[in-house]
Amino acid sequence: MGTKNVSPGFHSINRRDGIFQEKVHDTYKIKAKLPEPTVCSQCGAVYHEGRWLWRKAPADAHQHDCPACLRIHDHFPAGYLTLQGDFLSDHHDEISHLVRNVEKREQVEHALKRIMAVKEQDDGTMLITTTDIHLARGIGEAIHHAYQGDLEFHYNPDENLLRVYWSR
Repeated sequence: MGTKNVSPGFHSINRRDGIFQEKVHDTYKIKAKLPEPTVCSQCGAVYHEGRWLWRKAPADAHQHDCPACLRIHDHFPAGYLTLQGDFLSDHHDEISHLVRNVEKREQVEHALKRIMAVKEQDDGTMLITTTDIHLARGIGEAIHHAYQGDLEFHYNPDENLLRVYWSR
């Protein structure tokens, strides 16, 4: 049949021509490489070597909104974190400080990981929305590590959306 002779030390490569499909489609991910340096006109983050960082922007920097600011502007979170239970109401301030500390720690290295909003519901439930799925997961894991309780993750790969539920 049609076997090809391959020289010793080499191996054949199977080609798959066609359109490359992303594993995760993120509407807010910038498709083209931005000119460097570029600064976000909203938050001041600087695009440098393919990443958004917190640093001083040069005076001649290009302007482009970062993906996190675009999500915030559109009110379109990537992560939802729902906290509930009697323990939450008894330790509300401690848990709120832990949430903010996790965000601050993450933002040192990752300028796009931000809390968009923290909403207190009438029933004592706290809803936190984030610009990044990993931040929502990290906050949930930090709360679970500190206070135990029940922790659930629901990931929707079609929308690149993570819902985290914690209760105690």
